[in-house]
Amino acid sequence: MTKSFLSSPPPRTHFLWWFAAIFCAILTLAIIIAGIVIFIGYMVIHPRVPVISVVGAYLPHFNYDGAGVLVTQVNILIRSKNDNMKAHARFSNFNLELFFDGNRIAVLSTATPYEVKKNSSVDFNYEYTSDPIPLNPMQMNHVDESLKKDEVTFELKGGVRTQWRVGVLGSFKFLCHLNCQLQFRPSNGSYITRRCSSRSK
Repeated sequence: MTKSFLSSPPPRTHFLWWFAAIFCAILTLAIIIAGIVIFIGYMVIHPRVPVISVVGAYLPHFNYDGAGVLVTQVNILIRSKNDNMKAHARFSNFNLELFFDGNRIAVLSTATPYEVKKNSSVDFNYEYTSDPIPLNPMQMNHVDESLKKDEVTFELKGGVRTQWRVGVLGSFKFLCHLNCQLQFRPSNGSYITRRCSSRSK
């Protein structure tokens, strides 16, 4: 006696599964296309992080009196540079502090945010006369050594926030941090030129 088996049709796939599959396929394709567009845009535009740097300085006065009180005058030229060919850059929270032997001499800052046009730069010239700074014996010895060597060193620390928008690449934000030494010849106030530029984080 032969038994016959009837095959039942496979269950139908629910339309929601089809919808989900199509949606995922479209989303994947969109992500791939967006990635290609961003990559091509980056290669064409090649965005660069704006920087701040010291491009000049002068030390008109640096000396202390018999009571061990130091007074100094310093001029520093800071340049904000935007090397991007396709976008303006916005700088904000600009704040730099100048130190000598642990003592803060001056604060270099801007009151409001500012913009630098594409492939351009903006210079800020800061001129400061410090308040009288009482020195301890160790610091006085340090000043004497600096005067004998005709080389005095300051520290400049701080940073600025930068932002710029480049077409399809969107908006970019960076914190540019600056930390370097400024060296001068006290005999004539000249600045010993060396690289002093910010680094992005």
